[in-house]
Amino acid sequence: MNTEFWQTLLITFELAAITTVFLLLIGIPLAYFLSNTQSRLKPIFETFISMPLVLPPTVLGFYLLISLSPESTIGAWLLETFNIRLVFSFAGLVLGSIIYSLPFMVHPVQAGFENLPKSYAEAAYTMGKSKLATLFKVLLPNIKSALLTGIVLSFAHTVGEFGVVLMLGGNIPGETKVASIAIYDEVEGLNYAAANQYALTLFLFSFVVLLLVYAFNGRWNRVI
Repeated sequence: MNTEFWQTLLITFELAAITTVFLLLIGIPLAYFLSNTQSRLKPIFETFISMPLVLPPTVLGFYLLISLSPESTIGAWLLETFNIRLVFSFAGLVLGSIIYSLPFMVHPVQAGFENLPKSYAEAAYTMGKSKLATLFKVLLPNIKSALLTGIVLSFAHTVGEFGVVLMLGGNIPGETKVASIAIYDEVEGLNYAAANQYALTLFLFSFVVLLLVYAFNGRWNRVI
């Protein structure tokens, strides 16, 4: 295993970790809003959030590439105003990963909120708790299983991305080359031994993470 192998894995897991943190910050408020809103626009919001589940990754990657390129209005403004270039950069990978993995955070957390008895929030409000205090001190502690599921699914899904990261980030060693792209490169070059190193590492990682989630959720369910 050479330096490039470890560098590629580091970029892969760094991307997944940063994406997961952002998804927590974005996904919890979104899930809370969707679980409580009575708006007629709720199906539209849920449809947009769920689109990455059914949309081919290359389609999403293509439109992100077009809309964020320096030749586009948004891309040109970001480059001129903040000197930020999102295409073929790590920052662009993070943005694309947040959009592509959003439903994997929002759906479990939303289901967790919706499955909680309404009496939890009502009792907190009766005791004078604000909505923010109720969210952090009452509701979130009671959906630990849903939060863990969202975190793990988001992280694992980002680790396994291919289409979006290839379209938006390209294949730049040490910057945007992640493990899924490395596997494709090695197979294309008929270097199956190197491809197997990446593939086996991701396989074992995925197995261990899912095993821990099922074990934790099973133990948590027995406790409650």
